[in-house]
Amino acid sequence: MIRQLLIGSAAAALLGGSASADTLREALVSAYRTNPTLTGQRETLRGTDANVAIAKAAGRPQLSATVGLNRDLTRSGILDTGSKGPTVSVGADLSLPLFNGGSVKNNIRAAQTRVEAGRATLRAVEGDVFVQAVSAYMDVIRDRAIVELNQNNVKVLGTNLEATKDRFQIGDLTRTDVAQSEARLQLGRSQLSISDGRLTSSEAVYRQVVGHPPGELAPPPPLPPLPATAEEAVRIALVANPDLVAVTRTARAAGFDVSTARAGRLPTVSGVVSETYVNALGGSSGVFPSTGTQTTAGLNARIPIFQGGLPAARIRQAQALEGQQLELVVGTERAVVATTRSAFATYQAAQEAIQSNGVAVQANELALEGARAEQSVGTRTVLDVLNAEQELLNSQVTLVTAKRDAYVAGFQLLNAMGQAEAQDLGLDGGPLYDPLGNYRHVASSWNDWANDPRHLPVATRTVDPSELPADPAITPELIPGTVLTEPVVTSGVTQPPQ
Repeated sequence: MIRQLLIGSAAAALLGGSASADTLREALVSAYRTNPTLTGQRETLRGTDANVAIAKAAGRPQLSATVGLNRDLTRSGILDTGSKGPTVSVGADLSLPLFNGGSVKNNIRAAQTRVEAGRATLRAVEGDVFVQAVSAYMDVIRDRAIVELNQNNVKVLGTNLEATKDRFQIGDLTRTDVAQSEARLQLGRSQLSISDGRLTSSEAVYRQVVGHPPGELAPPPPLPPLPATAEEAVRIALVANPDLVAVTRTARAAGFDVSTARAGRLPTVSGVVSETYVNALGGSSGVFPSTGTQTTAGLNARIPIFQGGLPAARIRQAQALEGQQLELVVGTERAVVATTRSAFATYQAAQEAIQSNGVAVQANELALEGARAEQSVGTRTVLDVLNAEQELLNSQVTLVTAKRDAYVAGFQLLNAMGQAEAQDLGLDGGPLYDPLGNYRHVASSWNDWANDPRHLPVATRTVDPSELPADPAITPELIPGTVLTEPVVTSGVTQPPQ
């Protein structure tokens, strides 16, 4: 399967669009870098990476120190040594887990498997965000084309109305013909208003997903060859779909959780070394020294005998959760099959609709031309011409919509097959995010004092300065360093706010 979706020549990418227009590649790069859903999921994976270090820490040595300063308030009898203190005591304890019933090992395996699931989930979110970006991109192109078609329709209807009124003045047409032309013009204006509203909505969604308002948008590049049959697409999806990969890894991690719960019934053994130093600051009397040390080494074993049914309850709970995850595996597989087949069917239907509507547009253009010619010689009425104009507009809108639906459905099919991620799309917006970098940084760390800088949002805000209220909920104290600026337009390309 071809995995390079958006690479190719500039001519193929633009398909006749302006050289200064935004391209789909640029929109996807912007979404990849700044979409908060995607950047937030990366932070979620970072948190999941830390679970591996947490699990490993349970099997590492533990060193602690204690310091005490004490004074006896009363002392009598054989306990009276002549001094009530104060006494300073300093102790150090080193404990090394030797056997924990396998809980540490299984916790580490579960954490590592959940990291794999988290990476697959990040891939799934990445693909979903790209689908949203492609949908928003194509929606803006579609709705701008529909607005243009309706604007042209209103102009034509306005011209028709003026011509109808002129012919009514000379007695060639009736008042009914004028009323029909007036009604059709108002209907056209209504359709134009509705299409304007839809365009505004599409541009707002584009701004939300991509991170900046749309400029001039170039036509999208062609999709790569897609599977010939739905069965072939499903076979690919069942191997590479990231949602399915994520849920299977989560189910495996739940199996390790069951083994961890079973360890609660087994003994634990740890080696212990302790050192204690005591100093009676007030001195001592008689034969008792004022200072002393003690060093102890040994093994500590904990053998559970009866815990009130707690281990069995935890095991049953873990088994139930594992069962839930296994059911989710089947449910996700069903969803993947359904989504893949649905996207394939929608793509095929839209392709057929493009062909049919292309023929319909040509036919309606001829029909309108004929209706106008026949109306000029009196064999057609004004209403016949108006109907022909409306049918042409409807077929043009349907054709534009079918082209949008075909492209989006094709991209959804790629996403269902696990082939709509950044590495598949060949994006040129800089190095791709590497989830292994943070994992290497945190998973094996032994340093108790290590920490990362406070997180600052990578996602860009889309609030226009003119929209910002005097007392916004999001303050600079919450996300310092955020600056809202007007979008910058350079050579027709709208750049995101910095």
